[in-house]
Amino acid sequence: MPDDHRRRHGFSTRMSHAGRAGVRIHGFVNPAVHRGSTVLFPDAASRMAAAAKRYDQHMTYGTQGGPTHYALEDVIAEIEGGSRCTIVGTGLAAVAVPLLAYLKAGDHCLMPDSVYGPARNLATGLMKGWGIETTFYDPCVDEAGMRALIRPNTKVVYTESPGSHTFEVQDIPAISRAAHAAGAKVMMDNTWGIHTFQPFAHGVDVSIQALTKYVGGHSDILLGSVTVNTEEDHVAVRSAASAMGHYASPDDCWLALRGVRTMAVRLKTQAAAALEIASWLEQQPQIQKVLHPALPSHPQHALFMRDFTGACSLFGIVLDARYSHEDMMRFVDGLSLFGIGASWGGYESLAIPTTGFITRSAGTGDFGGQTVRIHIGLEDVADLKADLAQGLHALG
Repeated sequence: MPDDHRRRHGFSTRMSHAGRAGVRIHGFVNPAVHRGSTVLFPDAASRMAAAAKRYDQHMTYGTQGGPTHYALEDVIAEIEGGSRCTIVGTGLAAVAVPLLAYLKAGDHCLMPDSVYGPARNLATGLMKGWGIETTFYDPCVDEAGMRALIRPNTKVVYTESPGSHTFEVQDIPAISRAAHAAGAKVMMDNTWGIHTFQPFAHGVDVSIQALTKYVGGHSDILLGSVTVNTEEDHVAVRSAASAMGHYASPDDCWLALRGVRTMAVRLKTQAAAALEIASWLEQQPQIQKVLHPALPSHPQHALFMRDFTGACSLFGIVLDARYSHEDMMRFVDGLSLFGIGASWGGYESLAIPTTGFITRSAGTGDFGGQTVRIHIGLEDVADLKADLAQGLHALG
């Protein structure tokens, strides 16, 4: 969608129209699914010309994508406020591709201590084995603190705001200023912020999304995206994805295109329900604190209000210090409307224990009690409150 449309139309309107052929073309409202491996050309010269433009949504072979992939790429770039997007098969692939595009043996990477667990595993496993060193830093670091962490060989400063499981809000503009002054790229997992945080307006170079979450919306696909705002970054990311053989199913891309049409209304409804439930949970005697950036009680609430235009439906709770790990497990097991499972952003509510399931190495993450991550779906708020109330009552 052209930039003037971004300025003129609201998010719901843009999500209804982005990545489509338009209302004045005769045909079905939704784009078709295009599947295939071999792409045929009328002559050898046409094949060579297409290969020269393979980073510019020109089909050369199935792994380079096709019309269904390109439509979804356009939609995600629209959401993120970027210029170019690469679709990959999972959210973790979207983490790995840009990291490995910009890092090589001897380089140094900075990651927040609150980072998504599989991203940490990538850094301490495969990347370490390839001679790439990673330092995990306090996610609440300020600009001066970030400058002190950056080394001459620091090539990437990775961010995730709010943090996975524990929802620390990072000062992305300050971190970006420090990183760019040292010539490092800033990457951000923006899945929580989806469209309420505009990464490129705050200094991010590479924005990562797990499209499995709100874009898919129905807990039935796996997809990821990497969005950038310069041609140089696009070529770096796209070529790395191609070199590593990353590919996304066109059927999953089509389902994501379908999901994104209703994302605005789903996200708005779920975010409002989550904030209502989070506020209610703060008043319960069994709860020590609620980890939701939109609540005034959150330590980085002011940063959230400065940089975000809204929240989503994922937050955490900390049980009172008198409750044990076994109590926490019993609380989660006692819920009837909340599924116990990974991921979030779908239509169903979820609850998973986080104490004992997360790793910290920079001295962060001690919240003084057992923690649980909550995702609010599309169920009636009154029913979810009643389910949580009976679970908390069982704790005594």
